Amino acid sequence: MTGAALLPVAVQVPAQARAQSGGADALAAAISRKLFADDGLARPVPDSPTVSDLARGIDRAMVLGGGGEYYVAWYCGFFHGLLHLGFDPNVIGMVVGTSAGAYMGSSLLSGHFQRMRREFDFFGRFPGLFARMAPVASPNASQKRAQEINFAVKDGSPETIRAIGHAALAADNKVNGSAVERLAWLLTGDSRTGWPAARMFTTANDCYTGERLVVHQSVAKRNGIPLAHAAGASSSLPGVIGPTLLGQRFCMDGGISKTWAHTDLVAGAKRALVITLTNGYEGSLLSGIPHDIDKEMAALEATGTKGMLIIAGTPPGVNLLDPKQIAPALRAGHDRAKVEAPKIRQFWA
Repeated sequence: MTGAALLPVAVQVPAQARAQSGGADALAAAISRKLFADDGLARPVPDSPTVSDLARGIDRAMVLGGGGEYYVAWYCGFFHGLLHLGFDPNVIGMVVGTSAGAYMGSSLLSGHFQRMRREFDFFGRFPGLFARMAPVASPNASQKRAQEINFAVKDGSPETIRAIGHAALAADNKVNGSAVERLAWLLTGDSRTGWPAARMFTTANDCYTGERLVVHQSVAKRNGIPLAHAAGASSSLPGVIGPTLLGQRFCMDGGISKTWAHTDLVAGAKRALVITLTNGYEGSLLSGIPHDIDKEMAALEATGTKGMLIIAGTPPGVNLLDPKQIAPALRAGHDRAKVEAPKIRQFWA
Protein backbone atom coordinates (compact mmCIF):
# COMPACT_ATOMS: atom_id res chain seq x y z
CA MET A 1 0.00 0.00 0.00
CA THR A 2 1.43 3.38 -0.95
CA GLY A 3 1.26 6.50 1.13
CA ALA A 4 -1.03 8.11 -1.44
CA ALA A 5 -3.64 5.43 -0.81
CA LEU A 6 -4.09 6.77 2.71
CA LEU A 7 -5.06 10.26 1.59
CA PRO A 8 -8.77 11.19 1.92
CA VAL A 9 -10.82 11.46 -1.25
CA ALA A 10 -11.62 15.09 -2.03
CA VAL A 11 -15.25 16.12 -1.68
CA GLN A 12 -16.52 18.53 -4.31
CA VAL A 13 -18.23 21.40 -2.49
CA PRO A 14 -20.43 23.73 -4.60
CA ALA A 15 -18.92 27.16 -5.18
CA GLN A 16 -22.06 28.80 -3.77
CA ALA A 17 -21.61 26.94 -0.47
CA ARG A 18 -17.93 27.92 -0.33
CA ALA A 19 -18.89 31.54 -0.83
CA GLN A 20 -21.64 31.62 1.79
CA SER A 21 -20.40 33.73 4.71
CA GLY A 22 -16.90 32.54 3.83
CA GLY A 23 -16.71 30.72 7.16
CA ALA A 24 -15.52 27.29 8.17
CA ASP A 25 -18.98 26.45 9.54
CA ALA A 26 -20.60 26.85 6.13
CA LEU A 27 -17.86 24.82 4.47
CA ALA A 28 -18.16 22.04 7.05
CA ALA A 29 -21.95 21.98 6.71
CA ALA A 30 -21.72 21.67 2.93
CA ILE A 31 -19.23 18.81 3.16
CA SER A 32 -21.40 17.04 5.72
CA ARG A 33 -24.57 17.41 3.63
CA LYS A 34 -22.86 15.95 0.58
CA LEU A 35 -21.35 12.97 2.39
CA PHE A 36 -24.57 12.01 4.18
CA ALA A 37 -27.11 12.93 1.52
CA ASP A 38 -27.92 9.34 0.63
CA ASP A 39 -28.28 7.59 3.98
CA GLY A 40 -31.99 8.48 4.22
CA LEU A 41 -31.91 9.08 7.98
CA ALA A 42 -32.47 12.85 8.23
CA ARG A 43 -36.09 14.05 8.30
CA PRO A 44 -36.55 17.73 9.17
CA VAL A 45 -39.35 18.62 11.57
CA PRO A 46 -41.91 20.58 9.50
CA ASP A 47 -42.75 24.15 10.53
CA SER A 48 -46.44 23.77 9.65
CA PRO A 49 -48.95 20.87 9.61
CA THR A 50 -47.78 18.47 6.90
CA VAL A 51 -48.96 14.99 5.96
CA SER A 52 -46.16 12.47 6.46
CA ASP A 53 -45.38 10.10 3.60
CA LEU A 54 -44.71 7.46 6.28
CA ALA A 55 -48.31 7.60 7.54
CA ARG A 56 -50.31 7.56 4.30
CA GLY A 57 -52.82 4.71 4.30
CA ILE A 58 -52.30 3.94 8.00
CA ASP A 59 -55.48 3.42 10.02
CA ARG A 60 -54.15 3.25 13.59
CA ALA A 61 -50.84 4.81 14.64
CA MET A 62 -49.26 5.14 18.07
CA VAL A 63 -46.68 7.64 19.33
CA LEU A 64 -44.69 6.90 22.49
CA GLY A 65 -42.62 9.70 24.01
CA GLY A 66 -39.58 9.53 26.28
CA GLY A 67 -38.80 9.94 29.96
CA GLY A 68 -35.92 7.90 31.37
CA GLU A 69 -36.05 4.72 33.43
CA TYR A 70 -39.15 5.94 35.21
CA TYR A 71 -41.11 6.09 31.98
CA VAL A 72 -39.87 2.71 30.67
CA ALA A 73 -41.18 1.20 33.91
CA TRP A 74 -44.45 3.14 33.64
CA TYR A 75 -44.89 1.84 30.09
CA CYS A 76 -44.25 -1.72 31.30
CA GLY A 77 -46.99 -1.41 33.90
CA PHE A 78 -49.34 0.37 31.52
CA PHE A 79 -49.11 -2.04 28.62
CA HIS A 80 -49.12 -5.05 30.93
CA GLY A 81 -52.45 -3.78 32.22
CA LEU A 82 -53.74 -3.01 28.71
CA LEU A 83 -52.85 -6.47 27.41
CA HIS A 84 -54.75 -8.09 30.28
CA LEU A 85 -57.73 -5.91 29.38
CA GLY A 86 -57.79 -7.01 25.75
CA PHE A 87 -55.48 -4.52 24.03
CA ASP A 88 -54.17 -5.98 20.76
CA PRO A 89 -50.91 -4.42 19.46
CA ASN A 90 -51.42 -6.15 16.12
CA VAL A 91 -54.09 -3.61 15.13
CA ILE A 92 -51.50 -0.81 15.15
CA GLY A 93 -50.10 -0.04 11.72
CA MET A 94 -47.27 2.24 12.84
CA VAL A 95 -45.46 3.02 16.11
CA VAL A 96 -43.13 6.00 16.58
CA GLY A 97 -40.96 5.61 19.68
CA THR A 98 -38.62 8.13 21.27
CA SER A 99 -36.17 7.22 24.03
CA ALA A 100 -38.23 5.24 26.58
CA GLY A 101 -40.90 4.99 23.89
CA ALA A 102 -38.41 3.37 21.51
CA TYR A 103 -37.71 0.68 24.14
CA MET A 104 -41.41 0.11 24.68
CA GLY A 105 -42.55 0.17 21.07
CA SER A 106 -39.79 -2.05 19.74
CA SER A 107 -40.27 -4.71 22.42
CA LEU A 108 -44.05 -4.62 21.96
CA LEU A 109 -43.89 -5.10 18.18
CA SER A 110 -41.05 -7.62 18.29
CA GLY A 111 -42.95 -9.89 20.67
CA HIS A 112 -40.51 -9.37 23.55
CA PHE A 113 -42.64 -7.16 25.77
CA GLN A 114 -43.18 -9.75 28.51
CA ARG A 115 -39.42 -10.21 28.76
CA MET A 116 -38.90 -6.49 29.32
CA ARG A 117 -41.77 -6.34 31.81
CA ARG A 118 -40.23 -9.18 33.83
CA GLU A 119 -36.85 -7.44 33.71
CA PHE A 120 -38.34 -4.27 35.18
CA ASP A 121 -40.35 -6.22 37.75
CA PHE A 122 -37.02 -7.67 38.88
CA PHE A 123 -35.19 -4.33 38.91
CA GLY A 124 -38.11 -2.78 40.78
CA ARG A 125 -37.29 -5.18 43.62
CA PHE A 126 -33.52 -4.79 43.24
CA PRO A 127 -32.89 -1.23 42.01
CA GLY A 128 -29.26 -1.36 43.06
CA LEU A 129 -28.57 -3.96 40.39
CA PHE A 130 -30.02 -1.69 37.71
CA ALA A 131 -27.82 1.15 38.98
CA ARG A 132 -24.79 -1.11 38.46
CA MET A 133 -25.91 -1.97 34.91
CA ALA A 134 -26.47 1.67 33.99
CA PRO A 135 -24.22 3.79 36.23
CA VAL A 136 -25.36 7.37 35.65
CA ALA A 137 -24.84 8.91 39.10
CA SER A 138 -21.91 11.17 40.10
CA PRO A 139 -21.31 12.90 36.74
CA ASN A 140 -17.85 14.21 35.91
CA ALA A 141 -17.11 17.71 34.59
CA SER A 142 -17.61 16.79 30.91
CA GLN A 143 -20.94 15.16 31.71
CA LYS A 144 -22.07 18.14 33.79
CA ARG A 145 -21.24 20.44 30.89
CA ALA A 146 -23.51 18.49 28.53
CA GLN A 147 -26.27 18.21 31.12
CA GLU A 148 -26.19 21.88 32.07
CA ILE A 149 -26.17 23.05 28.44
CA ASN A 150 -29.11 20.74 27.72
CA PHE A 151 -31.15 22.27 30.54
CA ALA A 152 -30.02 25.88 30.03
CA VAL A 153 -31.18 26.24 26.41
CA LYS A 154 -34.29 28.26 25.60
CA ASP A 155 -35.30 27.08 22.12
CA GLY A 156 -35.20 24.12 19.74
CA SER A 157 -33.35 25.77 16.86
CA PRO A 158 -30.77 23.80 14.84
CA GLU A 159 -28.02 25.88 16.47
CA THR A 160 -29.27 24.88 19.91
CA ILE A 161 -29.48 21.19 19.00
CA ARG A 162 -25.94 21.31 17.63
CA ALA A 163 -24.61 23.01 20.78
CA ILE A 164 -26.12 20.25 22.92
CA GLY A 165 -24.89 17.62 20.48
CA HIS A 166 -21.32 18.88 20.51
CA ALA A 167 -21.30 18.80 24.31
CA ALA A 168 -22.76 15.28 24.18
CA LEU A 169 -19.95 14.18 21.87
CA ALA A 170 -17.38 15.58 24.30
CA ALA A 171 -18.86 13.94 27.42
CA ASP A 172 -16.97 11.08 29.05
CA ASN A 173 -19.93 8.81 29.86
CA LYS A 174 -19.55 5.45 31.57
CA VAL A 175 -22.19 3.86 29.32
CA ASN A 176 -21.23 4.48 25.70
CA GLY A 177 -20.40 2.76 22.43
CA SER A 178 -21.42 -0.89 22.24
CA ALA A 179 -22.47 -0.79 25.91
CA VAL A 180 -25.55 1.25 24.94
CA GLU A 181 -26.65 -1.32 22.36
CA ARG A 182 -25.97 -4.14 24.82
CA LEU A 183 -28.07 -2.49 27.52
CA ALA A 184 -30.96 -2.01 25.08
CA TRP A 185 -30.70 -5.64 23.98
CA LEU A 186 -30.57 -6.99 27.52
CA LEU A 187 -33.67 -5.05 28.55
CA THR A 188 -35.81 -5.35 25.44
CA GLY A 189 -34.66 -8.51 23.67
CA ASP A 190 -34.66 -6.54 20.42
CA SER A 191 -32.61 -7.78 17.48
CA ARG A 192 -28.90 -6.93 17.42
CA THR A 193 -28.61 -7.90 13.77
CA GLY A 194 -31.74 -6.76 11.93
CA TRP A 195 -35.02 -4.85 12.00
CA PRO A 196 -37.83 -7.44 12.23
CA ALA A 197 -40.54 -4.97 13.27
CA ALA A 198 -41.51 -3.25 10.01
CA ARG A 199 -44.09 -1.09 11.82
CA MET A 200 -41.51 0.39 14.22
CA PHE A 201 -39.96 3.86 13.78
CA THR A 202 -37.38 5.30 16.18
CA THR A 203 -36.08 8.85 16.49
CA ALA A 204 -32.70 10.34 17.37
CA ASN A 205 -30.70 13.49 16.70
CA ASP A 206 -27.38 13.83 14.90
CA CYS A 207 -24.96 15.32 17.46
CA TYR A 208 -22.84 17.00 14.80
CA THR A 209 -25.45 18.47 12.46
CA GLY A 210 -28.43 18.77 14.81
CA GLU A 211 -30.65 16.97 12.29
CA ARG A 212 -33.65 14.89 13.40
CA LEU A 213 -33.10 11.26 12.36
CA VAL A 214 -35.82 8.66 11.85
CA VAL A 215 -34.98 4.97 11.54
CA HIS A 216 -37.33 2.39 10.04
CA GLN A 217 -36.88 -0.92 8.32
CA SER A 218 -35.76 0.25 4.87
CA VAL A 219 -33.18 2.83 6.01
CA ALA A 220 -32.07 0.47 8.78
CA LYS A 221 -31.17 -2.12 6.16
CA ARG A 222 -29.43 0.50 4.02
CA ASN A 223 -27.26 1.67 6.93
CA GLY A 224 -26.81 -1.61 8.80
CA ILE A 225 -28.73 -0.47 11.89
CA PRO A 226 -30.22 -3.20 14.14
CA LEU A 227 -33.35 -2.50 16.17
CA ALA A 228 -31.63 -2.73 19.56
CA HIS A 229 -29.02 -0.23 18.42
CA ALA A 230 -31.65 2.27 17.27
CA ALA A 231 -33.52 1.99 20.58
CA GLY A 232 -30.24 2.60 22.40
CA ALA A 233 -29.42 5.64 20.27
CA SER A 234 -32.89 7.09 20.80
CA SER A 235 -32.29 6.99 24.57
CA SER A 236 -28.72 8.35 24.56
CA LEU A 237 -29.27 11.31 26.87
CA PRO A 238 -26.52 13.99 26.63
CA GLY A 239 -24.05 13.76 29.48
CA VAL A 240 -25.57 10.48 30.71
CA ILE A 241 -25.40 7.75 28.04
CA GLY A 242 -23.88 7.49 24.57
CA PRO A 243 -23.62 9.09 22.06
CA THR A 244 -24.43 6.11 19.87
CA LEU A 245 -23.65 5.45 16.21
CA LEU A 246 -26.49 5.10 13.71
CA GLY A 247 -24.82 4.26 10.45
CA GLN A 248 -21.98 6.78 10.46
CA ARG A 249 -23.74 9.42 12.59
CA PHE A 250 -23.11 9.80 16.31
CA CYS A 251 -26.54 10.36 17.81
CA MET A 252 -28.23 11.52 20.98
CA ASP A 253 -31.65 11.11 22.53
CA GLY A 254 -34.64 11.64 20.25
CA GLY A 255 -36.18 13.90 22.89
CA ILE A 256 -33.52 16.58 22.30
CA SER A 257 -35.60 18.14 19.55
CA LYS A 258 -38.00 20.98 18.87
CA THR A 259 -40.79 18.39 18.73
CA TRP A 260 -41.80 16.77 22.00
CA ALA A 261 -43.13 13.46 20.64
CA HIS A 262 -42.46 13.54 16.87
CA THR A 263 -46.19 13.41 16.18
CA ASP A 264 -45.52 14.89 12.73
CA LEU A 265 -44.35 11.46 11.59
CA VAL A 266 -47.87 10.00 11.95
CA ALA A 267 -49.65 13.01 10.43
CA GLY A 268 -52.08 11.73 7.83
CA ALA A 269 -52.92 8.47 9.58
CA LYS A 270 -56.63 8.04 10.27
CA ARG A 271 -56.15 7.85 14.06
CA ALA A 272 -53.17 8.36 16.34
CA LEU A 273 -52.84 7.47 20.02
CA VAL A 274 -50.16 9.71 21.56
CA ILE A 275 -48.72 8.94 25.00
CA THR A 276 -46.27 11.35 26.67
CA LEU A 277 -44.79 11.68 30.13
CA THR A 278 -45.82 15.32 30.58
CA ASN A 279 -47.41 18.13 28.59
CA GLY A 280 -43.88 19.24 27.66
CA TYR A 281 -43.42 22.12 30.08
CA GLU A 282 -44.52 20.86 33.53
CA GLY A 283 -43.34 18.04 35.76
CA SER A 284 -40.07 16.13 35.47
CA LEU A 285 -38.29 16.83 32.17
CA LEU A 286 -35.02 15.77 30.55
CA SER A 287 -34.25 18.94 28.55
CA GLY A 288 -34.75 22.68 28.74
CA ILE A 289 -36.02 22.89 25.16
CA PRO A 290 -39.56 24.31 25.37
CA HIS A 291 -42.37 22.03 24.16
CA ASP A 292 -46.15 22.06 24.14
CA ILE A 293 -47.85 18.75 23.36
CA ASP A 294 -51.24 20.44 22.96
CA LYS A 295 -49.88 22.51 20.07
CA GLU A 296 -48.41 19.37 18.53
CA MET A 297 -51.75 17.62 18.80
CA ALA A 298 -53.48 20.58 17.15
CA ALA A 299 -50.97 20.47 14.27
CA LEU A 300 -51.51 16.71 13.95
CA GLU A 301 -55.28 17.07 13.76
CA ALA A 302 -54.93 19.87 11.21
CA THR A 303 -53.68 17.22 8.76
CA GLY A 304 -56.91 15.23 9.18
CA THR A 305 -55.64 12.78 11.79
CA LYS A 306 -57.92 12.14 14.75
CA GLY A 307 -55.80 12.20 17.88
CA MET A 308 -56.09 10.83 21.41
CA LEU A 309 -53.60 12.13 23.99
CA ILE A 310 -52.64 10.38 27.23
CA ILE A 311 -50.28 12.22 29.59
CA ALA A 312 -48.75 9.84 32.14
CA GLY A 313 -47.70 12.50 34.64
CA THR A 314 -45.04 12.21 37.32
CA PRO A 315 -45.07 12.65 41.09
CA PRO A 316 -43.59 16.01 42.19
CA GLY A 317 -39.81 16.03 42.19
CA VAL A 318 -39.34 12.52 40.81
CA ASN A 319 -35.89 11.76 39.39
CA LEU A 320 -36.54 10.07 36.03
CA LEU A 321 -33.14 8.33 36.14
CA ASP A 322 -33.41 6.95 39.69
CA PRO A 323 -33.80 3.14 39.70
CA LYS A 324 -35.65 3.39 43.03
CA GLN A 325 -38.54 4.91 41.05
CA ILE A 326 -39.00 1.75 38.94
CA ALA A 327 -41.35 -0.03 41.34
CA PRO A 328 -43.71 2.92 41.91
CA ALA A 329 -43.71 3.67 38.18
CA LEU A 330 -44.74 0.09 37.38
CA ARG A 331 -47.68 0.40 39.80
CA ALA A 332 -48.69 3.82 38.48
CA GLY A 333 -48.69 2.59 34.88
CA HIS A 334 -50.71 -0.52 35.71
CA ASP A 335 -53.30 1.51 37.61
CA ARG A 336 -53.57 3.99 34.74
CA ALA A 337 -54.26 1.19 32.25
CA LYS A 338 -57.56 0.42 34.02
CA VAL A 339 -58.66 4.03 33.45
CA GLU A 340 -57.53 4.37 29.83
CA ALA A 341 -58.35 0.92 28.40
CA PRO A 342 -62.06 1.63 27.75
CA LYS A 343 -61.20 4.98 26.13
CA ILE A 344 -58.58 3.39 23.88
CA ARG A 345 -60.98 0.62 22.91
CA GLN A 346 -63.57 3.21 21.90
CA PHE A 347 -60.97 5.30 20.05
CA TRP A 348 -59.78 2.31 18.00
CA ALA A 349 -63.33 1.17 17.19
